[in-house]
Amino acid sequence: MPSITVKLYSVFFKMRLKNRLQSWIQTPPDESSNQGVRTRPEEPVSASNPSFTDGIATKDIRVDPSTALSVRIFLPESALLPSERPQPKSKAEESSLKSENNGDQGYTPSGQNCRKLPIMLQFHGGGWVSGSNDSVANDSFCQRIAKLCDAIVVAVGYRLAPESKYPAAFEDGLKVLNWLGKQSNNSTGDEPWLVAHADPSRCVLLGASCGANITDYVARRTVELGKELDPVKVVAQILMYPFFLANEPTQSEIRLANTYFYDKAICLLAWQLFLPKDEFSLEHPAANPLAPNSGPPLKLMPPTLTVVAEHDWMRDQGVAYSEELRKVNVPAPLLDYKDTVHEFATLEMLLKTPQAEACAEDICIWVKKYISLGCHEFSY
Repeated sequence: MPSITVKLYSVFFKMRLKNRLQSWIQTPPDESSNQGVRTRPEEPVSASNPSFTDGIATKDIRVDPSTALSVRIFLPESALLPSERPQPKSKAEESSLKSENNGDQGYTPSGQNCRKLPIMLQFHGGGWVSGSNDSVANDSFCQRIAKLCDAIVVAVGYRLAPESKYPAAFEDGLKVLNWLGKQSNNSTGDEPWLVAHADPSRCVLLGASCGANITDYVARRTVELGKELDPVKVVAQILMYPFFLANEPTQSEIRLANTYFYDKAICLLAWQLFLPKDEFSLEHPAANPLAPNSGPPLKLMPPTLTVVAEHDWMRDQGVAYSEELRKVNVPAPLLDYKDTVHEFATLEMLLKTPQAEACAEDICIWVKKYISLGCHEFSY
């Protein structure tokens, strides 16, 4: 069972989030602007650091000037040639360097013999209405994944609800994928880190909670678009405790409806704020990937790793989707973690737990078979 600390924190977490959601339903914010928001002022964020400290350099890029859509790039030090890598520093020196680098341009590729790394396009959770790509929790998670997988992580700051309803977040995901394709070309790319180091033919999609729903949508669109996305090739996707729903209640839903952090009542409020009023349905394609007319045949989907948590009321929906993929011979393993809750590997207070660390390691063990050079024959 989750610890007493987790249980107590969950009570206050749900109380605060429920009040916020209900206030938005009662007094809807302005939805007329296409700009949208990608973060909430009350949520702590981590400043970007374009120079390598603790093995990672980060940079924020505005992808679409007409909206709030942005990305944070996590570049691991392994992208550099051994002769270019900075000397190891103490924790005190790294902390000092972070403060000194405020406003600094940081690392600039030499343009010669740059090592190419796979890309992991990451979508954060937060129930459509909160979270951000530069939050303290998401920054720490993405740094962990970038190091373990030896990959460039591009965390997407998509537009949040209720200011931007469906399909804004989904469109943002696909827009970033198209943007990545342009960045790999010296003639069209304007982001030097990606031009020098990104290999778009080894692209993995990764999403947590509602971010997993965006991930699955983007994967479906890559199937439909095919070679239109060249040179980007999605070789796998990772769905961490997806935010899937359906009309037919599952055993986990019945047993855990009032569970930790994101219980059923809170999630339904979040979906009301995300979906346009005339489209609200638990069988909406954004909510249920197994609903009719949800996209291309499942047999065309890329290899899919699904992570579920024992004490998550949406657990069985993730399990069901994974099972349906396996029925049509899509490589779709399931990682089921005991004594865990929704977002157990991505919530700030849980990032240092053994389960969170094991989950990140397990993800990277699986995904390396699809992003290692010479082993990415699965592309969509």
